[in-house]
Amino acid sequence: RWTTKKYVPKLGNMNSSFEEVDNFYSFWYNFDSWREFSYLDEEEKEKAECRDERRWIEKQNRASRAQRKKEEMNRIRTLVDTAYSCDPRIKKFKEDEKARKESEKKAKAEAKRKEQEEKERARQAELEAARLAKEKEEEEAKQAALQAKKEKEIQKKAIKKERQKLRTTCKNWNYFADNEAESVKMMEEIEKLCDRLELVSLQSLNEELASSTKQEGKAAVEKHVQEVNAQLQREREAEARARQAARISEQASSGAGGGSKGWNEEELQLLIKAVNLFPAGTNARWEVIANYMNLHSTSGIKRNAKDVINKAKNLQKLDPHQKDEINKKAFEKFKKEHAAVPPTVDNAVPSERFDVSSSDTNSAPWTTEEQKLLEQALKTFPVNTQERWEKIAAAVPGRTKKDCMKRYKELVEMVKAKKAAQEQVAVKSKK
Repeated sequence: RWTTKKYVPKLGNMNSSFEEVDNFYSFWYNFDSWREFSYLDEEEKEKAECRDERRWIEKQNRASRAQRKKEEMNRIRTLVDTAYSCDPRIKKFKEDEKARKESEKKAKAEAKRKEQEEKERARQAELEAARLAKEKEEEEAKQAALQAKKEKEIQKKAIKKERQKLRTTCKNWNYFADNEAESVKMMEEIEKLCDRLELVSLQSLNEELASSTKQEGKAAVEKHVQEVNAQLQREREAEARARQAARISEQASSGAGGGSKGWNEEELQLLIKAVNLFPAGTNARWEVIANYMNLHSTSGIKRNAKDVINKAKNLQKLDPHQKDEINKKAFEKFKKEHAAVPPTVDNAVPSERFDVSSSDTNSAPWTTEEQKLLEQALKTFPVNTQERWEKIAAAVPGRTKKDCMKRYKELVEMVKAKKAAQEQVAVKSKK
């Protein structure tokens, strides 16, 4: 009665389709009423005495009409919700939809499972084919190796037979010699032929000897001997040329690794000392080593990092005896220099207790364990400790007070030199 739409769908029955039921509930959920409840107004604006009162009455009436329409729509909505929740057709449709989704889900799962099975079967087939191909290839390689081995054995036996035949023939003719010396010499040449000639050449030589006289056989053997000797001479000359080329190449690379000029003994000793002073892991290690050498070298030749790296690699390739000799010379020079260093600002000592003579010290190199004990003792006994160096020497077995003091001075000088080289490299990198 109150709807604004002309067509109102019917409730239908249990045989109604989903579209019919959905249209019915869609209409009532979206019900649009033209009913305004104006007939229930409590005040009439015509009875108002003035315009303001008339406006007030209109406002009150609009509010009451809206409230009544809201209540009416809630009542209809409640009725529709109740009918929808109790409608057996809706339950049936929901169950059908749920069953349809379950069947689709099962169908997808089944299709996915079949796809996985197909992929797995294909993968297994590929693996089986690869395995069979590999087995076939291995079998073919095995058969080829066996065949090659058989052929090699056959050829080896044939060569052995031909060699024995050649030795027997030459022996029957007394090696084509008239005396013992010639016989021994010819025997050596025959053995050389046996070692150098191939199977075809041996067979050809044996056939030639079988159908010739002693003089003809001697000429044939001497011909082959000359050919073999000439081949050996060519091989020796080629080997000598290869050794000479390798030596020249090594000398050239050694010269290129040392820069434009060669390295003297002092620079080699400085390089070894710097490599030991700045171990692997030092920041810009090879630049620091090159800078250290440029600071302490008296040759006037400036070395860069590339020169230092190449020379260090060449030193690593030296014979161990040569390395030991260079290290020994470097150590002797180090002792000589530090035994007579004049007191300067850098190496000045705070008191006479650091004046150590080399005659009262142990000249044996410091081991890693002794170095660790010395460093720990220096930390344990600070500068203000009484009889400090006696206590430090007692903590390092096998070392005297003077040994510890001398080692301390060496470490201080090494640290100073290391810091100076690193600082100069850092300044160059900033520029």
